[in-house]
Amino acid sequence: QVHLVESGGGLVQSGGSLRLSCAASGTDFTFASAGWYRQAPGMQRDLVAEIWRNGITNYDESMKGRITISRDSAKNTVYLQMNGLRPEDTAVYYCTLTTLSGGPYWGQGIQVTVSS
Repeated sequence: QVHLVESGGGLVQSGGSLRLSCAASGTDFTFASAGWYRQAPGMQRDLVAEIWRNGITNYDESMKGRITISRDSAKNTVYLQMNGLRPEDTAVYYCTLTTLSGGPYWGQGIQVTVSS
C-alpha cells in the first residue's frame, strides 16, 4: 500500500508560479509512473502531466511549456512546477502513483487558485 500526500498548493496571482509536491510513503515499492491530474468544479478530472520510470514525460497541451514534472527517487517525491499560471488553471490537483506491483494510488488533492 502506498500513501500519497500533496503539498504546495494555494492562492497565487495570474502569472505566478507554484510547485506542487507529492510525497509517497508505505511499504517498499518500485516506481513505475506518476502523474498529476486536475479537476475544476463541475468538470471531469483531466491529466496534466505524467512521468514514467524511464524518464519520459507527457504534458497536457493546454499547459505545455508552463509546467514541468519531475521526481526525486531518493525522497520518493514527485513535483509539478507550474509557471505563468492563469485563472483557468484553478482546480484541485491530484497526484497519482503506479508501482510495478499495483496502483494507481491517489492523493487527497490540493487546491490551486489563480486570481486574475
